[in-house]
Amino acid sequence: MVSGVSVCLADRSYSIAIGCGFLRSFVDQIAFLNLKSTVAVITDDNVGPLYAECVLHSLRVANIEAVLLTVPAGEKSKSLPVAEGLLDKMADAGLDRSSIVIALGGGVIGDLAGFVAAIYFRGIPCIQIPTTVLAQVDSSIGGKTGVNLASGKNLVGSFHQPRAVLVDVSTLQTLPEREFNEGFAEIIKHAIIRDADLFEKLQSFDCANIDDLTSIIQRNIEIKASIVSQDEFETLGLRALLNFGHTIGHGIENAAGYGNLLHGEAISLGILAAARLSVSHAQMPAADLAAIEALLIRFQLPTQLPASISTESILTALQKDKKFSAGQIRFILSPGIGDAFVASSISIEDIRREIEALR
Repeated sequence: MVSGVSVCLADRSYSIAIGCGFLRSFVDQIAFLNLKSTVAVITDDNVGPLYAECVLHSLRVANIEAVLLTVPAGEKSKSLPVAEGLLDKMADAGLDRSSIVIALGGGVIGDLAGFVAAIYFRGIPCIQIPTTVLAQVDSSIGGKTGVNLASGKNLVGSFHQPRAVLVDVSTLQTLPEREFNEGFAEIIKHAIIRDADLFEKLQSFDCANIDDLTSIIQRNIEIKASIVSQDEFETLGLRALLNFGHTIGHGIENAAGYGNLLHGEAISLGILAAARLSVSHAQMPAADLAAIEALLIRFQLPTQLPASISTESILTALQKDKKFSAGQIRFILSPGIGDAFVASSISIEDIRREIEALR
């Protein structure tokens, strides 16, 4: 059974299909696109061997021509040179304005392929088929696409909403445990900023139960879709709440060297620091902080910063983050699990102190 969640953005609205085991017939979910031109399926060398043939089979059955483009797995592929290589291959394959890009993979592929779709012929449609927890509940939804620069994460990018998002939860069964767990950093974040009941459910959540997993994935998709529908371009302050834990987390990820810490692992450390700042600056109860730390540990997410990552390198990376505006930082705090707000009262010294507290 496939259920749906809508992202309501006027003429850019789209549906997110959620189910288990429908990838081989996924074209049924996008029949409304009436595909006629060549499709570019962009994936990486981890996901491709697992699911590319399945996706290509579904396209062949529907008489849709496709070209498979594979990049190396990992954060290093989220770069301008890799994007340029994909654009050249798309042009060589004859893709035109009526073509479409399918992003098959995790967050790196979703961001990279979405960015390529956004700039090829000044924008062609993109379909997201996320295959990791993190991508299914977060990065595939909302239209943020982009690549990294050496100086910071996602500094080059574009808003480019997908035409559809297809979430087949069965793809999570092939994830290595570490990559499965990293996605729960974003799930825990959603619970902290928006849903105390979800936070409570996570205390006893059974990852092995596919029905429970599908339910958790769908609830997180609903949270993300609702926020994006209300504040697509992050101009009202609502979408900024999704950055809880990301200010320090992105700084840690950059300072560690992309790929050395998984995104969700860096965000776990950022969440803990943001929760501690919430105790001191937003009256978050100490019991909520303890519960957050315990839940991160339950999903085997890091709560201690590696000694090899210096505080100064984190601060340097953090100040180049796109969440800085005219030297001021918009920091997300939570007064208690289930709620959050944008604060302008957090200083660099506050952040420095919490980075040190992570050691």
